[in-house]
Amino acid sequence: MSRRLRFLASFILFLFVVVAAQSAYIQFFQSQKLASSPLNPRISQASTLYARGEIVAADGTILAQSVPVKGPYPWQRIYPLGSLTSGVVGFSSPSYGVWGLEAQYDSFLSAHAQPPQSLAQLLAPSSSADTLNLTIEPALQTIARNALAGRDGAAVVLDPRNGAVLAMYSNPNYNPTPLVSSDFVVAAKAWKSYTTKNANGFPPLGLMATQQTFPPGSTFKVVTTAAAVIGRPDLLSKPYPVAKFARLPGSNKLLYNSGGTKCGGTIAEMLPASCDPGYALLGMDLGGSLLAATANAFGFNDTPPLDLPGTVRSFFPDASVLASDIPQLAYSSIGQQNVRATALQDALVAASIANGGVMMAPHLMSFISSSDGSIVKRFKNSVWKNPLTQLQASQIVPLMQNVVRFGTASGIFLAKDDVAAKTGTAQTGNSANNTDTWMIAFAPALHPTIAVAVVVPFQSVSSFGSTIAGPITKCLVEGALALQKGLPTHGTSTTCPH
Repeated sequence: MSRRLRFLASFILFLFVVVAAQSAYIQFFQSQKLASSPLNPRISQASTLYARGEIVAADGTILAQSVPVKGPYPWQRIYPLGSLTSGVVGFSSPSYGVWGLEAQYDSFLSAHAQPPQSLAQLLAPSSSADTLNLTIEPALQTIARNALAGRDGAAVVLDPRNGAVLAMYSNPNYNPTPLVSSDFVVAAKAWKSYTTKNANGFPPLGLMATQQTFPPGSTFKVVTTAAAVIGRPDLLSKPYPVAKFARLPGSNKLLYNSGGTKCGGTIAEMLPASCDPGYALLGMDLGGSLLAATANAFGFNDTPPLDLPGTVRSFFPDASVLASDIPQLAYSSIGQQNVRATALQDALVAASIANGGVMMAPHLMSFISSSDGSIVKRFKNSVWKNPLTQLQASQIVPLMQNVVRFGTASGIFLAKDDVAAKTGTAQTGNSANNTDTWMIAFAPALHPTIAVAVVVPFQSVSSFGSTIAGPITKCLVEGALALQKGLPTHGTSTTCPH
């Protein structure tokens, strides 16, 4: 009996040690993480007990604010523009915590102690929340929504000079209002709906612009061109055969040009025409090491430092993989097979060329102000990548202008806007009959103030970047340039819905 008692006592002591160790681990190593988790009820319900700070767009429009209500909680969050800006603004819910910018800047938006300004405030400290002021322009968000016309897709507009995100819109999206309801049943029903993927595999609660990657297609030819400019300038003048297809070493595959038409020539001739077989041959001449290094220099395989949770990295194959797989190198050179990019990444590619080879860190926050209007924090512009010198970038700009003048983007933009662009059509959707359609652009070409990327995935096989993403890009370019000039963003073109 005594042996059994000793065993039982030892086992109980062991369990006690395990519980104590687990408690110590949580207390000393996990406490900060759990305390700041958006799923912590104390955090998620704090927004209903105290007023949170406002989130304000670049034009002064209120995107989020707390209002007094009757019910179990004294405050409720409201979002005046709803789904138009929910992808970036997010929500603050008593049931599901904080999301998006509400999460990114939660410490500022939550009520917190303010620095004393007088002896009275020193003796009786006051608490209030700060206001988050954004770079987002609601007018451009509206243009993107209207131009997408309900199709799945994403659009990003940047100021290449400082990285400010002027627009970031994705479809599908969601209305945040039900999520902030004090009725858990209402919030749970909305949560289930918003986290359920649609027919193309996209959940409304996600932000396609920063969280979904697609083969960038021929927009990647800009990066391939940059690789030649950087490491093999001799290839800029090399004439490639005018042919319908290119033969790929080590494979029986024939890489055909879109539509089966013949193309070739020098880079200056092939980029405007978006010549697939010619660029495949160019990529093989460049080699995997140079092409991979250039892609990495433009931000592939690295997460953009955007101040928004959930942003993912784009992907380009490793040089060692391409060295042993020449067909993959050929397809990677035209942005297909395993190459993947977000709309944000492609916008950054366009922006870096527009900005003389300097890629500025993208950002949504402009500044944060306190309840008395003083500036608490202002975003400091910073360089994220520097893929090209100014001279190297200047060699690519006229090639992209020619894409608009007489290439695959001809007839899309207004001549007065002086747009440089590149179309992209990747024949790799969710079935053999789909294409991912792209366009990147910046304007005015010689003194750029805007850079745009648009992706509309899973379109019919007869669709192209020029016909699907092109009109959306056109509307955003016109609207952004008008906005910067202080002009109305609507009515600049009869082809842009408003």
